[in-house]
Order: sequence, then C-alpha cells, then structure tokens
Amino acid sequence: MTDTGPPAVESVVVVEGLSKVFRGPPEVAALRPCSFRVGAGEFVAITGPSGSGKTTLLSLLGLLDTPSSGRYLLDGVDVAGLSDNDRAGVRARQIGFVFQAFHLIGYRTVLENVELGLLYHGTAKAVRRERALAVIERVGLSGRMHGLCSQLSGGEKQRVAIARTLIRRPSLVLCDEPTGNLDTVNSDAILTTLEELHAEGMTVVVITHDPGVAARAQRNLQIRDGVLSETVGVG
Repeated sequence: MTDTGPPAVESVVVVEGLSKVFRGPPEVAALRPCSFRVGAGEFVAITGPSGSGKTTLLSLLGLLDTPSSGRYLLDGVDVAGLSDNDRAGVRARQIGFVFQAFHLIGYRTVLENVELGLLYHGTAKAVRRERALAVIERVGLSGRMHGLCSQLSGGEKQRVAIARTLIRRPSLVLCDEPTGNLDTVNSDAILTTLEELHAEGMTVVVITHDPGVAARAQRNLQIRDGVLSETVGVG
C-alpha cells in the first residue's frame, strides 16, 4: 500500500487501503488498495486512461458505491461503512458533483435549475432564491438566469451545473470529465472557474483523461490498472 501524499493539517478526504473488487465472474480488481489525503482547499486531478479505475474511485469518493476494503474519512468521519440512507444524507450535505453531461432540466430556467440544488434540503424558498442568485452571479450568468437551459451553450450549461453544486456549499466538489463535451474556449473558462473556487478555499477533485486539464490542478494523482500513484505536482 502506497501513501500518496503527506498528511495535511486539515484533510477533507482521508483514504486508507481503499479498494474495490467486482466479484464477477470473472473477478475484477477495479481499484487496488490505495491511500491518499486531500487537504482542505486543495485542487487535485486524478488522471488515467479509459478502464483504469478513475470512475470506480470517483464512485467511492462520492459515496455512489461501497468499497471492498479500507477506510474513507470525509471531514473526519468514516463513511465507508455507512448504510445506504446515511450515505445519501452525506452526499446531499457534503458532496457536490459536476458531470460531463451537465444533468440539467432543459425546460426549466437557469435560476430554477440552480434552486433545485436545495429543493430537498428543507431550505426556505426565500433562502434558496437568495443563495441561487449569489452563485449564479458567481459563475457569471446573471444575465441568463431567466433563460431556459435548453437554449444555453455547452459552457454555460456547465457553469449552471457548477452553480447548482455551489448552492449547497459542499465540503468536497467532485468533477467527472467536466470539460469532456466542451470546445477549447469553453473548457478554459470552466477550468478558470475551478481554479478560482480553489483559490477561494473550495476542495476540488477532478477526474480526467486530459493532461491539459490535469496541468491546471495543484496536485496530480494517476491511476492505471487500478493502481493509484502520485505524479509530479504542477500547481
């Protein structure tokens, strides 16, 4: 087991011997035991080719799946063995997701899509609206807030997805190939937004196969054939 990264003074993510084996048949070791930490406010990229184990690791970090072994501490709490209901609660409160496919409701406005990020949190409508307006302004879409998401460009849709995540004020933002459907100009804009969030103290982990995206991160991890290792930092 390789410890990839020095202990952080304050770690949002602590992974110790985490692994995932799909029993099959045939049995597949999608993620071999790995250990690493992500400090509060870090911007970390996890890179690797298709089939390397990136998606498996993202699913474990996002509590979308359970590990075969190991510990996963999120904000100091061991979440690896939680029940399905408890994992769903932690996801809702502490983890934000930004996906390649955006996952917006096209017939609703930007404002409505962002407010949906708090719909099931018991947050008062007035508070949802106030926070939605603030994060929409934060991602530079105030002028489009009443437009339908179906009428937005790819880059604008991804900024809406980021705003929908930010409204919940998560401890950890997980991005799965966030520029995969975007052209160069829009990709640069999204990466700049993630860099700004990092500079403001947000903890961001990006899963990518693109070395250009990884180069924008503060720190790089690489996964290949289910084995995770640290690469030279570029941030």
